[in-house]
Amino acid sequence: FFWSFIALCIRSLCSLSSYAQPLLHSFFAHTAQHYPSTTTTMTTMKVLALSQIFLVLSMSHAFTSPASFVRTGSSKIASSSSSSSLYAKKLEAILFDCDGVLADTERDGHRNAFNRAFTLNNISENWSEERYGKLLEVGGGKERMTAHWNEIGWPSTLPSTDEERASKIKQLHLQKTDIFMDLIDEGLIPLRPGVLRLVDEALKDGHVQLAVCSTSNEKAVENLVLTLMGPERASKFQIFAGDMVKAKKPAPDVYNLAVETMKLNKGTCVIIEDSHIGLGAAKAAGIKCW
Repeated sequence: FFWSFIALCIRSLCSLSSYAQPLLHSFFAHTAQHYPSTTTTMTTMKVLALSQIFLVLSMSHAFTSPASFVRTGSSKIASSSSSSSLYAKKLEAILFDCDGVLADTERDGHRNAFNRAFTLNNISENWSEERYGKLLEVGGGKERMTAHWNEIGWPSTLPSTDEERASKIKQLHLQKTDIFMDLIDEGLIPLRPGVLRLVDEALKDGHVQLAVCSTSNEKAVENLVLTLMGPERASKFQIFAGDMVKAKKPAPDVYNLAVETMKLNKGTCVIIEDSHIGLGAAKAAGIKCW
C-alpha cells in the first residue's frame, strides 16, 4: 500500500509539472529493479503500470507538435541528460508489453485459463494468485508450466519422458490460449483506462509507430488488440510475440526484432512495461522504458 500510495502521489505531481517526469521515470526503474513482481508486489506493479501510462499521456500534447516536443526536452528537463534525451527528440515509436500493460490479463485471464486447461486434462493443479505471481518471474507460458513442475514434481497424469512432456506442454498451452481468447471475446478482460487515449494520440500524430512486444502467444495478442481496440486501430499495430524469437524476456530479443523489422532508432523509441523481467528486456535492448 505504501509504494502504491507513493506512486500515485508522484503521478499527481507529474500532472502539475513536467519537471517531475525524469523523477517518475527513475522511480519506476528503481522500483522494478528492487521489487520484482512477486505476489506481494503484484498490486503495486499494476498501479505503477497505470502510472507509467498516465506519464506518457501527460506528454501527449507533444505528438501533435514536434516543435513543442523539442522545446519540452531542451528547456524544461535538460538538467537530466539520462532521463531527458528522449524528450529532446521526436518520438518515433511506442513498444507496448501486452499482459499487465494493455490489459490486466494475468490474474483473471491467463491464470484462470491455465487452471481451466488443467481441469480439462485431468491434471490436479490449481494456480493460486500467490503461486502465479511467483511464476510470472518466468517468461512464457510453456516455460512457466515447465518451471513449475520441475520445481514441485510432475503430475502422474503427464508423460514421463522429456520429449513427451514437451509435446504435452505445447498442447496444454494451445488449449490455454483458446480459453484465454474466449475470455477476451466475452468481454471479461477490458483494456486499462487511458490506453485508447494514448494510442489515439499517437495515431493522430501520424508519425509514431506502434507495436506490441510480448512473450504471450501471437494469436492471443493479436486477438486482444483486435477485439479490445477495434480493427482500425489494430491495423496500425505490429505484433511481435510468442515464439517469434528464441529467447524470451528478460532477454532483449523481442525488442531487438521489433527495432530491426520496423527500422527504428533505439534512441527515439519508448517501451512501456510493468514487470521486472520486462524492464530487464528493455534495459538489455538499450531502449528507454517506462
